[in-house]
Amino acid sequence: MPIIDVHQLTKSYPVAIREPGLKATLKHFFRRTYRQIEAVKQVSFSIEPGEVVGFLGPNGAGKTTTLKMLTGLIHPSAGQVSVAGHRPFARSPQFLNQITLVMGQKQQLIWDLPALDSLRINAAIYGLSDAEFRQRVGELAEMLSLQNQLNQPVRKLSLGERMKAEMLAALLHRPQILFLDEPTLGLDINAQVAVRSFLQDYNQKYGATVLLTSHYMADITALCDRVLVIHQGSLIYDGLLENLLDRFAPYREVTVEFARNQNHDQNQNHNQNHDQPISPETLKPFGDLKSLEGCKATFLVRTEALTQTVSKLLNSFTIQDLTITEPPIEDIIGKVFKTGQLS
Repeated sequence: MPIIDVHQLTKSYPVAIREPGLKATLKHFFRRTYRQIEAVKQVSFSIEPGEVVGFLGPNGAGKTTTLKMLTGLIHPSAGQVSVAGHRPFARSPQFLNQITLVMGQKQQLIWDLPALDSLRINAAIYGLSDAEFRQRVGELAEMLSLQNQLNQPVRKLSLGERMKAEMLAALLHRPQILFLDEPTLGLDINAQVAVRSFLQDYNQKYGATVLLTSHYMADITALCDRVLVIHQGSLIYDGLLENLLDRFAPYREVTVEFARNQNHDQNQNHNQNHDQPISPETLKPFGDLKSLEGCKATFLVRTEALTQTVSKLLNSFTIQDLTITEPPIEDIIGKVFKTGQLS
């Protein structure tokens, strides 16, 4: 059975409508009018035990709202949710013992105390014995390479060390379901790699289920085979990351370095050549212009038009170098976010 089962999950918020001006302000004070904002719209999916699933979407798409409903922090407006056989918003102790929520922009450790003191508080909350506490802290600290930092005040830890300590605190009760909202936010490359490696090890060692949101696509590609994509509150894709990328396989990235002096043939019928500077307007017919820096331009071009586009470029401009590659995964996902479409 799925460990997370979501059916037609919906969350809407009433937002007060306020117009400018003194009269409107007085009216707003005595008699407010509201409109409904749908943050999440009839989202349905299921996740099996032990899966690591990426949850993708642009800012404001509804990712964090969905995670908060799955963890019981907010009540859904409609739909049904089951997490580990529990209704999250009932917030039963049995449910809370099986989950954790890590938010990269939030902290639970006490700023002026050593991290170890905050961990002792967490251990008491979850009813861990002294032996369990020492064993789990030692094990997690070794996995996170954090053995020498736990006795330092949290405020003296680096951002990467602090995030690792937050992760340790969140996993001290050994949850089976991890909801991770931007766990590597703001970390440098080395710290990001360390957190990803730890999550892989934790998943393999304990069979934990992970639902992960991140704007760092390296997190997703390193940890997740399957992704959910949400756009403007609606789930637009649920499947393998590889298949999502295949939807954009018709696109190739074409990078062109133009010669500085161009003899651009504007009118072949009259056989007249004109010097013309490289500009977005002159390059618009050749594909989706991604960037233009000096004499170097990068396009996204559909595969079926690739040969024709390259030939047209060579005939229209004096070119020093031309390369064709597959677009980076960030660009592919970004295009999905921008259009909300998968084709």
